Amino acid sequence: MTRRLAEVAKKVGVSEATVSRVLNGKPGVSDATRAAVLTALDVLGYERPTQLRGERARLVGMVMPELQNPIFPAFAEVVGGALAQQGFTPVLCTQTAGGVSEADYVELLLQQHVSGVVFFGGLYAQAESPHDHYARLAERNLPTVLMNAAIDHLDFPRVSCDDAVAVEQAMNHLMSLGHQRIALVLGPPDHVPSRRKLAAARRVDPSVTVEHALFTLEGGQAAASRLLARGITAFICASDLLALGTIRAARRRRLSVPEDVSVIGYDDSSLMNCTEPPLTTVRQPIEAMGRAAVDLLAGEISGASVDHDELFFEPELVVRGSTGPAPHPARIPHPEARTNA
Repeated sequence: MTRRLAEVAKKVGVSEATVSRVLNGKPGVSDATRAAVLTALDVLGYERPTQLRGERARLVGMVMPELQNPIFPAFAEVVGGALAQQGFTPVLCTQTAGGVSEADYVELLLQQHVSGVVFFGGLYAQAESPHDHYARLAERNLPTVLMNAAIDHLDFPRVSCDDAVAVEQAMNHLMSLGHQRIALVLGPPDHVPSRRKLAAARRVDPSVTVEHALFTLEGGQAAASRLLARGITAFICASDLLALGTIRAARRRRLSVPEDVSVIGYDDSSLMNCTEPPLTTVRQPIEAMGRAAVDLLAGEISGASVDHDELFFEPELVVRGSTGPAPHPARIPHPEARTNA
C-alpha cells in the first residue's frame, strides 16, 4: 500500500496524504486532483478502491498502426495535446508485427474503462480486414472517432482529409507541367482512401495507370520500378514514404528528379522539405483535423448529440523541387506495353 501511494503521488505531483484522501473518499481534495489521482491509478495498473470502481477513467486510447511513418506521430502529438487540454490522459497503442493487434488493444482499453478511443489509419479503412472489434465498441456505446476514411457500415464520427480534392490538385499540377504519362502509387486495393484517390484520378484522366503497394519505402520503390518500365514520367503517391521509394526507384534507373521524373507525395510529414530534392506533396491539415477529432470525442463522452457524417478537411498542394516540366520525348525511356492495373 505504501509503495502504491508513493508511485501515484509521484505520478500526479502531490503528497501521499492527498492520494490517501482520494482513495478513502475523504473531503479536502479538488475535483481536478481527484481525477488526476484516479487516472494515475489506471495508468500504473492499480485497481481502484471498490467504492470508486464504478467511475469511468478519463483515459482515451489512441490506436495507430505504426510509428515509422512520421504522419502518425504528428497526429498523435496534436490529438494527445488536445486531449490533455480537455482533462483526458491519452494512452498510445501502437501495433507491431507479430505483437499486440488492434483487436487486442480494444479489449485492453475496455478493461481499463477508458472514456473513448481515437483510431488513426486502422483496419476500418481496409474493406477485407476483420472488423468485429469495432462492433464491440459500438455495443458498449464507447465514444469512438476514426481518423480518415472508413468502410461504409461503421457508424462512428469520422474526420478525413478530402482524398478526391488532393488527387485533383496533384493531377492538375502535373498536367499544367505538360505531363501526360501520369501514374498513381497507392495502398492495397481494399484501402478506402486509396480507392477514393483512384476514382478521383480517373475522373480527370480515365486512362491513368495505377500500382498498389504496402505503405513502405520498399513498397513504393517496387511499384515505381514497374511503372518506370512503362515510360511513366509523373507519379502521385498515397504517402510520403511511397514517394521517397519512387524517387529511389528512379535513381536506380539513373533517372533524375525532376528532370526525367516528377514525384508528388501525400501527408507533408516531417522533413519532407529537407529531402533531395525537397518533396512536392499534398499537406493534410493535421492540427485542424486532430482538434476536430478531439472535439467530436469530447462531445460524445459528455453525452452531447454528435453528427456521425464524415467531416472533410481541405488538403493543400505544397510545391517543392520534386516536380518539374515533362521531359523532352527524347529523354523518356522507351516504354513497354502500357496497361492499366
